[in-house]
Amino acid sequence: MARTKKKSPPGRPRSRSALDDHNHEESEEQGLAADEAGRLKIKKSYEELLGIRVEKLKGRVLNREKINKSIDGVYFVCFACKKVSHNLDEGLVEDAQNQFNYCGACGKEKGIKAAAG
Repeated sequence: MARTKKKSPPGRPRSRSALDDHNHEESEEQGLAADEAGRLKIKKSYEELLGIRVEKLKGRVLNREKINKSIDGVYFVCFACKKVSHNLDEGLVEDAQNQFNYCGACGKEKGIKAAAG
């Protein structure tokens, strides 16, 4: 015998309510926190994988990612503090040749302004 779909009781609306919309907004906010946690996990993985090669790769971009249609994410090694950073967390100060990238704190300390763009 074939299975049939259960029908919802009559009188129950099938559309989303205002409460559902409110819960959806809260889940997006939690998603942002989850994104930060995910970036932290990836940065730790990069640090473990790179090990002593961080000195060789300082200032270089490790990976670029598309967050959404309008936002790009960049993992890089800061030229000054040699930490793996992400542009959305620590900020990014790039130079024209893309060789000496600084996190926001080190760029500010060195007096380098972020390029507009």
